[in-house]
Amino acid sequence: MIQPGTVLRERYKIIESVKSGGMGAVYEAEDLRLEGRRCAIKEILLDPGMDETARAQAQEQFHREASILARLDHPNLPKVSDYFSDSDHDFLVMDFVPGRDLKDIMDEARRADRFLEERDVLNWVTQLMDALDYLHTQEPPVVHRDIKPGNIKLTPDGRIKLVDFGLVKVLAPGDDRTITVLQGRGTAAYTPLEQYGGDVGHTDVRSDIYSLGATIYHLLTHQSPIDAKQRFLHPEALAAPTELNPRISSRVEQAIVHALALHPTHRPSSIAAFKSELLGTPPQTNGGALPPEPSLWAAVFARNRVMVMTCLVLLVLALMVTLLAPQVVEPSVMPAIQPAATQLSPLSTR
Repeated sequence: MIQPGTVLRERYKIIESVKSGGMGAVYEAEDLRLEGRRCAIKEILLDPGMDETARAQAQEQFHREASILARLDHPNLPKVSDYFSDSDHDFLVMDFVPGRDLKDIMDEARRADRFLEERDVLNWVTQLMDALDYLHTQEPPVVHRDIKPGNIKLTPDGRIKLVDFGLVKVLAPGDDRTITVLQGRGTAAYTPLEQYGGDVGHTDVRSDIYSLGATIYHLLTHQSPIDAKQRFLHPEALAAPTELNPRISSRVEQAIVHALALHPTHRPSSIAAFKSELLGTPPQTNGGALPPEPSLWAAVFARNRVMVMTCLVLLVLALMVTLLAPQVVEPSVMPAIQPAATQLSPLSTR
């Protein structure tokens, strides 16, 4: 635990601890170089059992991957402004996000014996999905791996922020595995089965979809889902969302259950696909714009392409035969033509 008043890197003065866990802690700090700026400092503890070589490799990897996080820029993500290491500690410096996390808001509703409104939850989740879609479409893609109500903040102006990058992974290009940025396995209720393998397990964007589905389940039912390991042994253990909250719509329930499939290939393949299921809207393309509707003639042409092309070829051949054939004047036409020519000849001499 870093004590209030401690100055890190001769710049960041610790104000107070925001939260802590086995892998580290988050602190609110004052930036001494930029007057009035508050920042959040994420402290990540390295395994004390590491030898010097492993520690050096872990810190090199941390700096490489943290530099990727520092390049991210999205309204629903805090901006990473700095990163550094000190002995067995790695630090990420981010914007400090004011407001309450969704776990606190959910707990308050439960104490008042009421459920959160589905429309409010979907509004928050829509913003969250925008952030996740942004992460997943980076080059290389970024997978968060620790989505849960306690890591999602609602700011005073109504904006959602996914605040904790503690377990982020970056997908290695051209590799079936993922590279661990920061060690850890997330919170059991929101962690897919494949993530329990640590560096051996293969996690990808569908792992975040599982965690997001578990988060929505919890927010709407006030009960966290049975963790994936127990469900693997007892598949029937997961209660249907409407058993816990009958006011959940069937569309939303079906989308949640789909996202919580134990095997990754049984979940939605992308955030865009999950969003379409959850909100009941067509999947969007072209940066969010729906593709234009084809015209009637375009649709007819598409269905009868071979017939249309055959007709065009025949028409071109007919025109060529007509233009290249020798011109022949029928004898029966000549008498009618000749007098007219004779009558016109005097006029041409005037």
